[in-house]
Amino acid sequence: MTEIRTQLRFILNDRDVVLDEISATRTLLDYLRLDRRMTGSKEGCAEGDCGACTVLVGRLRGGELRYESINACICFVGSLDATHVVTVEHLSAASGPLHPVQQAMVDHHGSQCGFCTPGIVMSLYGMWMQTPDPSVNDIEVALQGNLCRCTGYAPIVKAGRSISAYGKVVADPLVAERQSITARLAALRDGRRIELGTGKDRIIVPASADDLADIYAANPTGTLVAGATDVGLWVTKFMRDIGPMIYIADVADLHGIAELDGALRIGAAVTYSEAQAAIVARYPQLKEFWSRIGGQQVRNAGTIGANIANGSPIGDTPPPLIALGASIVLRKGDARREVRLEDFFIAYGKQDRQPGEFVEGVIVPALPEGEQFAAYKISKRRDEDISSVCAAFRVKVEDGKVASAVIAYGGMAATPKRARAVEAALIGKPWTSATVEAALPVYEVDYQPLTDMRASAEYRLLVAQNLLRRFFLETTGAAERLTREVA
Repeated sequence: MTEIRTQLRFILNDRDVVLDEISATRTLLDYLRLDRRMTGSKEGCAEGDCGACTVLVGRLRGGELRYESINACICFVGSLDATHVVTVEHLSAASGPLHPVQQAMVDHHGSQCGFCTPGIVMSLYGMWMQTPDPSVNDIEVALQGNLCRCTGYAPIVKAGRSISAYGKVVADPLVAERQSITARLAALRDGRRIELGTGKDRIIVPASADDLADIYAANPTGTLVAGATDVGLWVTKFMRDIGPMIYIADVADLHGIAELDGALRIGAAVTYSEAQAAIVARYPQLKEFWSRIGGQQVRNAGTIGANIANGSPIGDTPPPLIALGASIVLRKGDARREVRLEDFFIAYGKQDRQPGEFVEGVIVPALPEGEQFAAYKISKRRDEDISSVCAAFRVKVEDGKVASAVIAYGGMAATPKRARAVEAALIGKPWTSATVEAALPVYEVDYQPLTDMRASAEYRLLVAQNLLRRFFLETTGAAERLTREVA
């Protein structure tokens, strides 16, 4: 029988925190500002978009302590067991000198109104600990999830490049004390299931994947929460109750990435950041695309399994995974079944998933030798924005003719969906501009997109057609990618 603990335990800066009760919808930002009166972290958007609330969270992964930037505004306190939460208040004592990151920001005039500054400082801090001598690109990636509306980014980038001139990483407290913090967090991870609260405020943290299967079978109306990059907005924007909240992102059994009969098997709780190296190594065509998924904070928290399970028609990962022929493993109790990803999405808000059944893993086949593959994301803002249209193409050409084609889009229908009529219009034809042009009118058979705040129906259809043109040009001799992936 699984042992149960009725307390949440974590470290906040230099203090141990033990909570016997907390609302399932209590965000870390509200806990910091309202409960602890720590007001350095700001609320700018309450949806994980602006980065003013950025903090670092340290977690043990495979015995290694790793600190990552996350958005406190959509992070639930119930997800923080056995973590080290670091806020901007921890960087410098009130009577002490500024932290190197802070001093660099001062000297390079990286702040004006200052509202976004604490979040920018924390993002730079997280980057600096991993990359003490960052390039401009390193800094731009680290700051994808931080918006500044008055300074402009040039002074901030200069500050980011000069941090090591003000101090060395090896002397930083989070580095110098890493061994002791690792030991403290390891002691907090006692292998027990965590349960506290009742009704809508009930929080459950499973001890293992088997424990999760038992819990979800008994609580099929509970809300599975991984990175909360979507569920967080249910709370902050729509004021929804999510209890009982079943937090799964720290279930170790769901964190594996492994080779399986030539395919890549990714656990459902693997974050975008954790998966990036393996994905890019196997599918280098996704390198640029992967860095367009949210900002750094979103990639550090959001998971591939949840991006699939929530069934959004504009999720970033389904189109390329469908094009690659991916499948998912669904589990209910001890029973498992494998479903092709393209068959998982049935209708808007409806997936082939039974009550009490959850996504346990994703299986992505290797790209067959000689096949052409690419994925594109079109959005209003280049970084940290939701897709207007997302597209992925996989085409095999033999003897100058299209032998096979798999084309998938997001943002064009109520679900991520293949362009089967367009595929049929290409297969068996010469892989030429004339064939592509002849296939473009067929898009209206596959898709009747909607008009919304992100794009009009006419624009979406035109973009979808143009992306096929682009894929053709890039696979038949274009020296470089033709345009920046932004509307």
